[in-house]
Amino acid sequence: MKLKDMNERDIISTITRIFRAESIDNVLFSPMVGPGEDDCAVIEIGEGRYLVSSTDMLHESTDFPKGMTPWQMGWMSVAVNLSDIAAMGAKPIGIMMAMGLPPNTELDFIKELAGGMDACARQHGTSIIGGDVDRHDELTIVGSALGLADAGYLVRRKGAQVGDVVCVTGELGAAGAALDALLNRAEAYPYVMKKLYMPVPRIREGMALARTGCLTSMMDISDGLALSLHDIGTASGVGFCINAASIPVHRTVREMAGSEARVMEWSVYSGGDFELLFTIRAECVEKARKVAKFTVIGEVTAEGITILQDDSTALVDARGYQQFGDKV
Repeated sequence: MKLKDMNERDIISTITRIFRAESIDNVLFSPMVGPGEDDCAVIEIGEGRYLVSSTDMLHESTDFPKGMTPWQMGWMSVAVNLSDIAAMGAKPIGIMMAMGLPPNTELDFIKELAGGMDACARQHGTSIIGGDVDRHDELTIVGSALGLADAGYLVRRKGAQVGDVVCVTGELGAAGAALDALLNRAEAYPYVMKKLYMPVPRIREGMALARTGCLTSMMDISDGLALSLHDIGTASGVGFCINAASIPVHRTVREMAGSEARVMEWSVYSGGDFELLFTIRAECVEKARKVAKFTVIGEVTAEGITILQDDSTALVDARGYQQFGDKV
């Protein structure tokens, strides 16, 4: 079998089964959350604290949409890593960035790229603490983010319970609308282009929500709402019922869409929004609203992932943005 015949999650699952084939007995700190299990790896470091760590790789040809400035590329390369830290409810403590650089790259390009990285890190309370540069045929950036979480407030994908409510921060569909406009050379409003080019990792919201002690699961929506629901559902052994009318979508996205079908495609099946999807005990919703803005979009069920729209119910397919296989 070739990778082109597989999807990203199947490839990751194949690899991580090898990494977990044997237990590790001679390490100082054993991972509590290992490869492929969550948004971040988690290591207990004592005194009731966890170190969380995430790594993301970005390539110019596949991950940086047309029209991005070097500064925006730098911003995005940090933001995608911080979004994983936010999904665990952790506080970022440092980011390491490795860059593969074509030798004919202008020095001013690299300065602007680094400036975007630095700006994103600083705006979210951390900094670039190290990394590497190497020669490469294509601009390639690998970021690794580190964070700290108190044991009582770490939030994972696993933990959603039947009867919990399903929530998202921010609004969905803007990145999908922007990508669609770029692909079809259609008019794209500045609002959606900024959402695509400069995603905002929800660090503050993730930390604040986690500290309420009310969340039962959480992850970021980098690959789209549908895939994220399937990921939490698989990890927690539950299903979901989502109300389409409750999904928060900016009026600009609706104006660009022109139809509810396109709104649904962009807000449910397109990636790039980097909001947080989480489940919370129903009795805790008002408590959580005191620390962060979010929208309730559905509830946790025993099985199946469905969406209610116009008095009809449909299954939510496990599709969205993936590096291999079918992609949106």
